[in-house]
Amino acid sequence: MAYPGASIADRAEMHNRNRLKLGLFAANCSSGRAATKVPERWSGEWDDNLALARMADDAGFDFMLPIARWKGYRGATNFHGSVLEPTIYACGLLAQTRAITVFSTIHAPMFHPVVTAKQFATADLIGHGRLAMNVVCGWNQDEFDMFGLANRAHDERYAYAREWLRVIRMLWQEREEFSFDGDFIKLAGLISDPKPYGGTRPLIMNAGASPAGQDFALENSDILFNLLLTPEQGRTAVAAARARAAELGRQNIKIFTSGYYVCRPTRPEAIDYHHYYVEENGDQEAYEHLLDLAFPSPQARAHHGAAALRQRHIGGNGSYPMIGSPDDIARELQMISEIGYDGMAASFVNYLDELPYFRDEVLPRLERLGLRG
Repeated sequence: MAYPGASIADRAEMHNRNRLKLGLFAANCSSGRAATKVPERWSGEWDDNLALARMADDAGFDFMLPIARWKGYRGATNFHGSVLEPTIYACGLLAQTRAITVFSTIHAPMFHPVVTAKQFATADLIGHGRLAMNVVCGWNQDEFDMFGLANRAHDERYAYAREWLRVIRMLWQEREEFSFDGDFIKLAGLISDPKPYGGTRPLIMNAGASPAGQDFALENSDILFNLLLTPEQGRTAVAAARARAAELGRQNIKIFTSGYYVCRPTRPEAIDYHHYYVEENGDQEAYEHLLDLAFPSPQARAHHGAAALRQRHIGGNGSYPMIGSPDDIARELQMISEIGYDGMAASFVNYLDELPYFRDEVLPRLERLGLRG
């Protein structure tokens, strides 16, 4: 399906009227978002991903959101030890699906903007306007070491990414050669063809959480990716982000969050399965290494309440848990929409095995609630 001349508004709506956009998160990674040793955990292999994307596309899911990882989290499973590179992954899925939007996640400090502009324009042409870009401005230092890079000071990461993204957008737009003379990036004789599909550009998403990071996201992105901890925290965070977006003249920005599903016919069955894969079979060593990278000191762990989030980190890499029957899951998603979120990127222990039940039982409930269709 082609979308000739699609606008940014069309892209932000993902070419449909679904009030709450639903996507699959991190399926390009071994074990997905669950740091568990259960034998049915997600493979992350290409053939499984292709089958999943086709199933999600046919079911009317709105997007696929891969993440970029370059080194596993160790442990018995080496959680995220095998990860399909997200831009090539996006190209493969876009070539073999019809309507679903596919993101690529990219670390701005690791990729030259001229290369990035060309890669994303090519992928967008493959998908006839269904590519989206998830920009990451900093990352784990152990992975940066593989590239011979050091993380910049926190706020400087976003200052660099502003220039990086500006160069890319100019390369997508300008028809004549130009030069760029920034504080971080200085380039001459710039030009890039072909341009993205349909005279527009890919959607841009960022997950900035700090004041500097959120301002970067609100000023430069179409989608702010926001962490949901509790309904109360989420409601406050969304209201604050929308108020700040209005101050910046960005009233139409979308706000997405992440979660994980354990959906079974009854709530007790779902709780039992969650206990089985998290408490009985969680990859504790991988979890500890993940926390060491995210919170390098005991003080940082205490400040962020890491101990209280243990189940979430093993169950869904810190995402919001949705555990219960189809009615329970539908009510959770309704609440998330009512808080003000526009999209949910979520995972399963085994996406391919669990998606059919979600498709058959949860999606019709969401349609009846007016969230889909």
